[in-house]
Amino acid sequence: MKQKRTASAAPRVAHENIQAVARLQEQAARQRSPVERFGDAVSALAAREATVALHVVWFAAWVLLNTGHIHSIRPFDPFPFTLLTTIVSLEAIFLTLFVLASQNRLTQDADRRAHLDLQVNLLSEQEMTMVLRMLGELCQHFDLRATLSSPKYEELARRTDVGQLAEQLDAELPPPSPSKP
Repeated sequence: MKQKRTASAAPRVAHENIQAVARLQEQAARQRSPVERFGDAVSALAAREATVALHVVWFAAWVLLNTGHIHSIRPFDPFPFTLLTTIVSLEAIFLTLFVLASQNRLTQDADRRAHLDLQVNLLSEQEMTMVLRMLGELCQHFDLRATLSSPKYEELARRTDVGQLAEQLDAELPPPSPSKP
């Protein structure tokens, strides 16, 4: 029988990392302004299936009421439903603005995480270079020169020039293809 994994079953280091990420998320959430929180709430509400269903019911009721199918109610917005068109247009404008603002904030959050990820990766690369150099010194001390003379070792034991690496990527990767309209 398989045991259900719990948070305490994760290694301590992984648990600490998860807590650190959660703290970063909480900090980012606390730094959002009330307007940003409101925009995110509107975007989240608009993305629900219930909102789609509510719009279907609303449009159907509007059309039913304004086409004269219910004889006891006089149409207040007869075909071509000018008032409905105006309301829907305004809703679309504001909803688009809220979604764009939320997407902009999400992009900024993703950029921040990418910068943090890059810093961690650079630090890891520097640490690994130091470990390789220390390993090389140990090999020298114990007269194990075969490993040290390897071109691969020599290449990896040198500090990586991030700028040069970025230039090489730009030179070798194909340019992005233009988007088609």
